[in-house]
Amino acid sequence: MLGSLDVLRGASALAFEKEGSAVTPFTFHAPQAALDDLKFRLQHARFADRETVNDWSQGAPLAKLQALVAYWRTGYDWRRCEAKLNSFPQYRTEIDGIGIHFLHVRSPHVAALPIVITHGWPGSVIEFFKVIDLLTNPTAHGGRAEDAFHVVAPSLPGFAFSDKPVSRGWNVDRIARAWAELMRRLGYSHYVAQGGDWGAWVTTRMAQHHLPGLQGIHLNFPLLYPTTLPASLTPVEQRAVESMNRFQSEEFSFFSVQATKPQMIGYALADSPVGQFAWIYEQFREHTDNQGDPESALTRDEMLDDITLYWLTDTAASSARLYFENADLGANAGLVDIPVGYSVFPRELYCPPRSWAEACYSKLIYWHELDRGGHFAAFEQPQLFTAELRACFRLLRNGSSRTTTDSLHAWLTNKDEKP
Repeated sequence: MLGSLDVLRGASALAFEKEGSAVTPFTFHAPQAALDDLKFRLQHARFADRETVNDWSQGAPLAKLQALVAYWRTGYDWRRCEAKLNSFPQYRTEIDGIGIHFLHVRSPHVAALPIVITHGWPGSVIEFFKVIDLLTNPTAHGGRAEDAFHVVAPSLPGFAFSDKPVSRGWNVDRIARAWAELMRRLGYSHYVAQGGDWGAWVTTRMAQHHLPGLQGIHLNFPLLYPTTLPASLTPVEQRAVESMNRFQSEEFSFFSVQATKPQMIGYALADSPVGQFAWIYEQFREHTDNQGDPESALTRDEMLDDITLYWLTDTAASSARLYFENADLGANAGLVDIPVGYSVFPRELYCPPRSWAEACYSKLIYWHELDRGGHFAAFEQPQLFTAELRACFRLLRNGSSRTTTDSLHAWLTNKDEKP
């Protein structure tokens, strides 16, 4: 497998050299007609019948959904989110035949560590709004200059302002190679990477392919489920298995639909903002660290910022196709032999035991189990998320850690050599 990917890597490198490296500034201003059309559709929406239960087991309750849709129509202000988006330096560049949108925010601290951060579904770069200044300018928030990052946050192909692939093949491996090219194109010869959800897959693949310049990774999504479970489970392993079983039996429907029929769900969501809202709102309810309602973890506006971005860019189908492209992936991404940090947020899909990570990551330099936070860690807990990245990559900057070995220290000592 890796041998064939090495060939693809070489072929892609040649293609990248041929296509040039133009990076163009980007801003977005939604046409007023698009916002007016959204309000018109919301005003004339036809809702499904009320659920036959008194909980969320059939999806978002009708009364809850109607109240939030009314707020979306009468109280929500996209222009506020748009102004925030455009306050960050944004760019587009063509990589491997499609345009890639990304935020690129350089730190005022010249020795900052470059990092590429990747979102998942139903996320977007909006997830990172609250952490970008914390990461790039730590001294403005009580931090230390030596913890600063230059932040690159791309939009996945088919999401937001990146192009929608028009043919098969944009899986996590291809995205991983594109991200390495993006970092090279931006002038970063050495960098680290971070990801959750699909971003964790992309980040892991970058590490597994030993892409040039990548020094280490941090993950906040478990890709660590053993192919074969031991006959006797520890209490921690038992909890992880029960959580995974619950996800597969009760919460797997969105995954199954998008991995098998992305076009069909795309038709429904592209035509109905209420459908688009409900499809994503349910995910915020199920996978944030909330008290029964998503609004106890994220504000109405924060969730609507992300949902409105999907609506305005008409990316329901194109984002769902990422599941179709990667439908053959299991729950375990396999071995990684470069430095890995992992943060366990308690309301993740499941929380793996450290032993599962140690079996896959031979250079596990950081492991921390937190007391709050869920699947959308940067969105929900920006301060904690930032602290995790600082703590993890501080170990790489310093060349030492709680679990590093002499061989890792030697690897870090020679990290400025050309790959």
